[in-house]
Amino acid sequence: MPKRLIKSLLPHHDKVRNHKHLRVFGTLLHDANLWHLNRHSASGAFAVGLFMAFIPLPFQMVLAAAAAILFRVNLPLSVCLVWISNPITIPPLFFFAYLVGTWITGSPAEVEPFQFSLEWFQNGGLDGIWVPLLIGSLVCASLASLLGYSLILWIWRWRVVEKWKARRLRKKTQRTPTTPST
Repeated sequence: MPKRLIKSLLPHHDKVRNHKHLRVFGTLLHDANLWHLNRHSASGAFAVGLFMAFIPLPFQMVLAAAAAILFRVNLPLSVCLVWISNPITIPPLFFFAYLVGTWITGSPAEVEPFQFSLEWFQNGGLDGIWVPLLIGSLVCASLASLLGYSLILWIWRWRVVEKWKARRLRKKTQRTPTTPST
């Protein structure tokens, strides 16, 4: 994995430490492992971030930070990956999770005109969909987490092997004396 590219995209650890929502973690943010970027911390951060992105709860960034601290993986990467579920992608992500949940539970999908309002909540709008949504979200979160973890481990290892091969080839060409042409 291009370590320099990831580091350039992530915010500085002081900026994350001083974030108003993350101050609740106090001195736990001073653990050096939360800021290192290596194969295990990056793949673990992908797992945490992708898992939290599929959980239909508010404050996903804070939950991702807590999980990153718990599992001692890269905190900024975990928190940034939560933004896969943003205001634009939330409807298709959670609708897909709901469909997965209805498929698993065997309940019929209730696709009716939806209006997100206080009246919808008061009339029990979540009653028919919360179980399939929750189950589908947990399944999608687990699969995305496992896939992200495995994929980052594989990509990171592949890049390291490619660098070793290039270095071996470079050393080999430097050692081989070239015959001068006459």
